[in-house]
Amino acid sequence: MTRPDGPRTDTGPLDAAFAETVRRTGASIGALYLLATDGRLLRLDAVCGAPVEFAAPWAKVPLASPAPVAEAVREERMVWVASQEEMARSYPRTAMVLPYPMSLVAAPITGVRQWGCLLLMWSAARPPHMTPRERGNITSSCRRLARLLEETAEQAAGDRTGGPRAVPVGIGRRYAPPELALADFVERLPGGSCALDLEGRFTYVSSGAAELLGRDASRLLGTQPWQSLRWLDDPFYEDRYRAAVISREPVSFTACRPPEQWLEVHLYPDESGISARILPSRAQERASPASGPPVMPARAGQLYQLTHLAAALTEVVGVQDVVDLVADQIMPAFGAQGLVLSTAEAGRLRITGHRGYADHTIERLDGLPLDTTFTPAGQALTTGIPAFFADAEEMRRTHPDAPLVSGKQAWAFLPLIISGRPVGVCVLSYDHPHAFPAEERAVLTSLAGLIAQAFDRARLYDTKHELAHGLQQALLPRSLPSIDGLRVSARYLPATRGMDIGGDFYDLIRLGDTAAAAVIGDVQGHNVAAAALMGQVRTGVHAHAALGTPPDQVLQRANELLSDLDPDLFTSCLYAHLDFSRRRVTLASAGHPPPILRLSDGKTGPLEVPPGPLLGIDPDATFPLTEIPLLEGTLLALYTDGLVEAPGVDLDDSIARLAHDLAEADVGDLDVLIDTVLSRAGTNGQRLDDVALLVLQNIL
Repeated sequence: MTRPDGPRTDTGPLDAAFAETVRRTGASIGALYLLATDGRLLRLDAVCGAPVEFAAPWAKVPLASPAPVAEAVREERMVWVASQEEMARSYPRTAMVLPYPMSLVAAPITGVRQWGCLLLMWSAARPPHMTPRERGNITSSCRRLARLLEETAEQAAGDRTGGPRAVPVGIGRRYAPPELALADFVERLPGGSCALDLEGRFTYVSSGAAELLGRDASRLLGTQPWQSLRWLDDPFYEDRYRAAVISREPVSFTACRPPEQWLEVHLYPDESGISARILPSRAQERASPASGPPVMPARAGQLYQLTHLAAALTEVVGVQDVVDLVADQIMPAFGAQGLVLSTAEAGRLRITGHRGYADHTIERLDGLPLDTTFTPAGQALTTGIPAFFADAEEMRRTHPDAPLVSGKQAWAFLPLIISGRPVGVCVLSYDHPHAFPAEERAVLTSLAGLIAQAFDRARLYDTKHELAHGLQQALLPRSLPSIDGLRVSARYLPATRGMDIGGDFYDLIRLGDTAAAAVIGDVQGHNVAAAALMGQVRTGVHAHAALGTPPDQVLQRANELLSDLDPDLFTSCLYAHLDFSRRRVTLASAGHPPPILRLSDGKTGPLEVPPGPLLGIDPDATFPLTEIPLLEGTLLALYTDGLVEAPGVDLDDSIARLAHDLAEADVGDLDVLIDTVLSRAGTNGQRLDDVALLVLQNIL
């Protein structure tokens, strides 16, 4: 069954099993997340033991986000958070919006494939550890949920429509008849006054409570206190209710019923609702949670949502990250179906990201003058005042052409302003008319300021990244020379942290018709200074190599150059001289990892090349020479330490594993060989260091 004004309340075997798991584990709250079909997002499918609205900040959780449910699915393991303190240490973003004493577990739901995650939460009274039996029960429950999801795969897909549904805790078990509700209430409270369900609505109001609250019981039943009693319409009071539901611990507060009637409110929660005892208070004064002229306060849930989104915006890096976060979290939070994020450039609005619009519509909207009457975006950006249009008619009165462009029916135009400087416009749009209450407008306006800060930082990062990437590409060889009898391939991967720029370099130099030189190096650091020094080292090595200088002297002269420059950055380097006429390879190393040698018979291993010191340390350093035969089919792999170094892994073991991967790789296509080696080394994900790999094979 679906309520038109609330969350879905479907029932079935899946819901019954979900509710049974929550009851059997003694959890206060349960949540069921399903993996979206694209595998990048977890969508909240069902909530048990709390209002669906409480989970609004987590209705969609990107799989890459630092959250317990995402980590459980991503790493395919059970995540246990024993306390609020542990939550603050391990998941600070989640802790910001769950500031209550509690513990939780997130367990992956896996069957024939990954389905999603089960989240269970307990009050602080629970012991701070899980027994093996408890873990086994939760794992068994997840397997059962997976089987049920597989049986109803079409309905249980991660892209279900209709939003998350509320699952009553009592599905699958009998409750006392309704006429015994008052008896249940008395059992929960020493002296009853009123009762609320987990949605915060009055389900029972005694005559004494009605008198103290100043409202007939008939006008209170089915309403929420902060809606039916204006003097409780403050986020402070709603937050006390929220704390009781989540923590399952008694909560008390004092409130003033105008003009001077002070009341003590004591909340006693359990799995089925909250019993409240209301008593006259002797307190004569209390710090009011609000002051100044009366305003329409934002709901506590929206404030927590704003805090959650603010924390998420601090972690975005590039402009596309901002677009994705607004689309994946902010759009659903406010029920929007469309997004356009624009920036002001040379008097025009340039669209930098969008969702929910056809390409031809974006083409018409992109590049419009700021002073156009075609859309309110330019006006909002120029004036700095948000514009809200609840329906097409309201838009048509001032901008008659705009509704014809996209077919949308409601819009929020949010100017992105930083210290009085406009940086862009964020437009949220709706497929159907949408009223914008004062509290929602206030939250969206505040959120626009946070988006502006993140958007401006992201544009600056993207600009620096493009500059750094261009510099990096200019310093590395665009292509390697073709040399008779030699097959070559190379790859450079920047570190994924920082500016995607570093000091790793490689080069292949033709030395007449019978010789060539291969060089690889690594300048300390991952910034513009490291890249600039890398360019100087590579140029110096190339110049000396072109003169036919022996490998040890090439490194000596590069070392002298760095000693003169005194850059405070050290450089490792490996230089190999290939003499095809003598069929010999002569190598010299300046503190660089040993190359991997693979012979024609498949025998593979690291080559022992006695290293000299790093370049730039000792101006008088010498670099020993190593000579090996250059036989037909010989393959030589030169690499930087980013390919083999990993936290907690012995370097010799990593080099041995690289040699093993090279031994098993197909040498028929060196580009494919490099792809294979890099994938086995795990370089496709997060890289803490740059990676350079140069592979040479003699075919004569």
